[in-house]
Amino acid sequence: MKKYIVLFGFSLLYACSTKSQENNFKEAFTLDKKHTEVSGMIFHQPTQKLWMLQDKGNPSELYIYSVDGTFENTVTVNNQENTDWEDLSQDTNGNIYIGNFGNNDNKRKDLRILKVDAGSLTSNSVNTSQETTFYYEDQTEFPPKKSNLLYDCEAFVATNDSFYLFTKNRSKGFDGTFYVYKVPNKNGNFKAEKIATLETCGQYKSCAITGATLNKNGNQIALLTHDKVLLIPFVNDDSFKQENITIKELGHNSQKEAITFKSDKELFMADESEKGKKGGKVFMLDLN
Repeated sequence: MKKYIVLFGFSLLYACSTKSQENNFKEAFTLDKKHTEVSGMIFHQPTQKLWMLQDKGNPSELYIYSVDGTFENTVTVNNQENTDWEDLSQDTNGNIYIGNFGNNDNKRKDLRILKVDAGSLTSNSVNTSQETTFYYEDQTEFPPKKSNLLYDCEAFVATNDSFYLFTKNRSKGFDGTFYVYKVPNKNGNFKAEKIATLETCGQYKSCAITGATLNKNGNQIALLTHDKVLLIPFVNDDSFKQENITIKELGHNSQKEAITFKSDKELFMADESEKGKKGGKVFMLDLN
């Protein structure tokens, strides 16, 4: 019975998808050789630059690139450990948020989102101004059984009031399920409220969620996998419905973990370098 439901969900999702976007997907530039594990990226509206971070094991730093691929600067984030930084987001005021919530083993109890004020971003060294810690309301085991590893996260978006988190399913018997959680955008410790359960497809390397971005107008969310972009029109919490998802096939599979809107019709995304042999690129998808 379970297999039937998954297949139906998979068929329904692809009924909403578009054909391959390979002709509209292209390489934009190569990242600096030191930036092999970019896991989060935003096109920062006030500076009109690409800001990036790297994940676990890397310094607590942000990296600034021009849109033509010139590496311009490194900004150190003081007094914060890169436990497992996985994504970047921004609000309408240009404040930047760091998602320190990578949770491969599903056993972390120190999940947090860090805020860096827009006014401090001209400095080479910044302090965080807000720390939002949270816990998933339905997680009771740390770690859960291998069949229920649903509490890793590599993707979120920020609004002025809330954070929306999209989990990465690492369960044995991957079926494409992922959760959407909501957390208040304020200082303190909060319960992450589950507001939706959605599906991608049944292949982990193609369908696990690895990044998210919200457009400037705040009315569309894009989710990233290794070879797809999922578009969701966004109005409120009720927007997260299976029938609202449209899929853009990239025609290219690599370890893509970062995505950002440059404009309503342009997306940048980055992949990690795999053992120095391939990857470490930034790509652009023209939604037109």
